[in-house]
Amino acid sequence: MIAYLIIIISFLFDGILTNFLPYLPNHLSFFTPLLTLTSLIVIMPLFRKQEKKYFLTVFLVGLLYDLFYTNLLFFNAVLFFLVTFILYQIHKKLRENTLSKLIEFTSTIILYESLTGMILFLYQVVPVTIPKVFYKISHSLFLNLIYGILLWLMICWIPEKYKKIRIN
Repeated sequence: MIAYLIIIISFLFDGILTNFLPYLPNHLSFFTPLLTLTSLIVIMPLFRKQEKKYFLTVFLVGLLYDLFYTNLLFFNAVLFFLVTFILYQIHKKLRENTLSKLIEFTSTIILYESLTGMILFLYQVVPVTIPKVFYKISHSLFLNLIYGILLWLMICWIPEKYKKIRIN
């Protein structure tokens, strides 16, 4: 239950921030939100031994993200799935600590922005250059690292009985 609450809050917070923060290139904002994707990485350990349920949740959240924010149906659904699948493989090899979470969050932003840039470049949806991709990565990292670490620390403080996802 707590995992879905985190996703909903992050999803709404993502929408609010994208409306209020400048999003054009060459703005001085270091806050490009990808909070929904960051929250999907944070809740990964809450789905212990429930990989199918986790990846189905990721795909559905990506689909909702497409419908509400990007208008590119299945674009973010597939990207969220790919990024979380790769990070899930990395997560299995790392210990659960602050440094590993920083690595996971940084990898998430770099993977997502790089894959987005490559797909947009391949299909010529918008003009994409390598400096623009680096710009997006650098301006996405700050807010998402802070949000991810704060969210992870809050989850660490929650008692174990609330973290469990029950299968009925």
